[in-house]
Amino acid sequence: MLKISALNQFYGSSHTLRDVSLNVADGACTVVLGRNGVGKTTLLKCLVGLLPVKAGEIVLAGQPLTRTAPHRRVLAGLGYVPQGRDIFPLLSVEENLRIGAYAGERNQTRQGKQFSFDDVFHTFPVLKTMRRRIAGNLSGGQQQQLAIGRALLTNPKLLILDEPTEGIQPSIVMEIEAVIRSLKGSLSILLVEQFFDFAQAVADDYVVLVRGQVVSTGRGDQMEANNVKSLISV
Repeated sequence: MLKISALNQFYGSSHTLRDVSLNVADGACTVVLGRNGVGKTTLLKCLVGLLPVKAGEIVLAGQPLTRTAPHRRVLAGLGYVPQGRDIFPLLSVEENLRIGAYAGERNQTRQGKQFSFDDVFHTFPVLKTMRRRIAGNLSGGQQQQLAIGRALLTNPKLLILDEPTEGIQPSIVMEIEAVIRSLKGSLSILLVEQFFDFAQAVADDYVVLVRGQVVSTGRGDQMEANNVKSLISV
């Protein structure tokens, strides 16, 4: 579904991504792990077009996206849940979701399952209960659920999640894990995460970044045997 080849990115003279290559299989979850500051979020921002790349290639389902504008990447099938969630705090829960649905209605490339409001409310029942509430008044965990629901309504081929467990209470972390498991097969997932146990629980494949470079890859069920935890621990 996704192929990233030899991606290089710079902040000024700082070489932040160095020949990064990774794949996400159709219907599978690839997890990117690494300590703070190794380039994980930078990689995702390059993928969705918020940062330019110096060299390399990004291909989604056979469609080159490396030089494509961010809004056209959404229409091509990228759904993005950024670190910190970035919901619209002064809009209601339903209004936030309608923004995702607006993009989803224009996404004509999605094959298979199309996500509806009913699907999102079934996945995250709290959002239906709080649909009229101002989004900025939700808890951190509820905002994370809202951000994921909004991304699903864009009808993505690839759902991109940047540290969805950050600052979230354990009960909602467990819910998000269950949601990711349920989504696999319906769409592909690229997940950036630091919490090893969560990553291991959902990963079909993993990639570890150190100083902007890929230092380890493998199957999710090999993470412990490959001593991945030692590469990401502080």
